[in-house]
Amino acid sequence: MAAGLSHGAGVKIPLPQKVDVAAALDTFTAHWTPHVLADLNGQQVKVAKLLGRFEWHSHAAEDELFWVLSGSLEMHFRDGMVTLEAGQMLVVPRGVEHMPVAHEEVQVVLFEPAGAVNTGENPDGPLTVRELKRLS
Repeated sequence: MAAGLSHGAGVKIPLPQKVDVAAALDTFTAHWTPHVLADLNGQQVKVAKLLGRFEWHSHAAEDELFWVLSGSLEMHFRDGMVTLEAGQMLVVPRGVEHMPVAHEEVQVVLFEPAGAVNTGENPDGPLTVRELKRLS
């Protein structure tokens, strides 16, 4: 019998595969280029390496979660700043203008709706990535 999970009326689906996040991050060096690791419930789990200043932007229809794996990330808002260290996360609410800044390389996991453009309301910005590479 083929390996798989029972799903509903006797239907078999493939056994879920684990994702090695550190290994996935080792497959690329480019900064500010999110890569997709997984999809769930209309959301995408992405990883990225950040270095320098991103552009000011907002996402009118999407919240955006930043989870720092390594390094230190400053999240600038028009009214203040929050610094995230490894192991910390932050949700930027939809519609809030923000600018991530990494003085040294930072590795992050991002959760956001599938199809969300990394530059939000500025879809033609110089850091816009429209076609995301899938790593798993």
